[in-house]
Amino acid sequence: MDTKINRNKELSITEALIPVVALIAMLGYNVAVYGDDALSGSNQFVLLLGAAVAAIVGFFNKVTFEKMMEEVAENIKSTVGAILILLMVGALAGTWLISGIIPSMIYYGLQILSPAIFLPATLIICSIISIATGSSWTTSATVGIALIGVGGALGFDLGMVAGAVISGAYFGDKLSPMSDTTNLAPAMAGTDLFTHIRYMTLTTIPTYAITLILFIILGLSVEIKGNVDIASLLADIETSFTISPWLFLVPLIVIGLIIKKTEPLVALLVGTLLAAVFAIIFQPHIVNQIAGVDHMTFKSGYKGVMDAITGKIVIPTDNKTLADLFTSGGMQKMLGTIWLILCAMVFGGIMDAIGALSRISQTLLKMAHTTFGLFASTVGSCLALNITASDQYLAIVVPGKMFAKAYKEKGLAPENLSRTLEDSGTVTSVLIPWNTCGAYQSGTLGVSTLDYLPYAFFNILSPFMTLIFAAFNIKIRQLAYKK
Repeated sequence: MDTKINRNKELSITEALIPVVALIAMLGYNVAVYGDDALSGSNQFVLLLGAAVAAIVGFFNKVTFEKMMEEVAENIKSTVGAILILLMVGALAGTWLISGIIPSMIYYGLQILSPAIFLPATLIICSIISIATGSSWTTSATVGIALIGVGGALGFDLGMVAGAVISGAYFGDKLSPMSDTTNLAPAMAGTDLFTHIRYMTLTTIPTYAITLILFIILGLSVEIKGNVDIASLLADIETSFTISPWLFLVPLIVIGLIIKKTEPLVALLVGTLLAAVFAIIFQPHIVNQIAGVDHMTFKSGYKGVMDAITGKIVIPTDNKTLADLFTSGGMQKMLGTIWLILCAMVFGGIMDAIGALSRISQTLLKMAHTTFGLFASTVGSCLALNITASDQYLAIVVPGKMFAKAYKEKGLAPENLSRTLEDSGTVTSVLIPWNTCGAYQSGTLGVSTLDYLPYAFFNILSPFMTLIFAAFNIKIRQLAYKK
């Protein structure tokens, strides 16, 4: 809420767009060359090249290097919490594997979730968890990872499964009163939280209904890859792990802590440590195997758990379907994602310092001659900020500050703006590979952004729904002036 918007009157819209066009062109070529491997490092350097182009534009417009570095430092500072959460998610994934929590989720999930209902069930499960926790990140890091495992075991394209997970996760992220973005958007627009939530349901519920229908159709029509022998999978999981419903205590405690408004970082740390204890109790043979010993000692237990937390581990299995599910990268796996976020913050920081972000938003605002034009400009501004600033919060804060007066001048209630900020700023962040949200979800679920993007129906449809409501003047609330 205290974010300062940097303006530069000497910067033209053409100059502001030069770094954006250059970045998109370079990223496009880089992905064409490297494919899915682009996220391994080359995209990160391309973001730095885009930042260099922005810096050159800034130098020509009298912006000092020190000013740019100050904004970069502020941007990187704002991601510290996200980076720590990413590291803790990696640690949690490792201990949840060796403790048998994820294998148990997959084991029971395979028995309950048939292929025909799996995709809509995934959407609904993630929606419930995200409403309860108010966090799309926590949803993906807990049940999301398990559902990816179940979907992979059933033979589904992982992009589809991740799309269902993300659609459900962001449904709750938009509507839950515990969500940070759900509180931030009305604060920026000048309305209260529950007015914002009630008004937002008008576009969110139809979008969710369409999403659910699409996943039902997809689940009934998709051809599963190969012939999945469920009985064989269940037997192989039981051979490798001790399966027990008691293991579900750990995820239930983590979700309970989030619901009680415990800081996510603390909740994930508790989940990691509890899972480490459960690993020693329920899966001592796995811990011994990782430590390379035959008998459990304090030293070997410590080494086995610590290896799972920090690095890559592989639980041996002859079942090719389970091979990927029995592998975890720990905290080390998240370093590439953190690298991507840091480089994106460099680009976003320099774009902000040279005044490019405000110039793009101002230009879009000038194009808003009608009510629909105002809504369309807000959506465009949120999308542009998610692409250029690489940060979900800036995509809400900057347009929120810049468009609030325009909505008031057109006699529109502030909840129109807050709803549009969420319909376009919150949900589209996960569709951008180098945005903090896109990088996080891709790293956590192990599915590239471009693979899940076509199936993230809720996130794709939300901005279009808000534009349809604006175009046909459906439930567009006017300001109530006191006489």
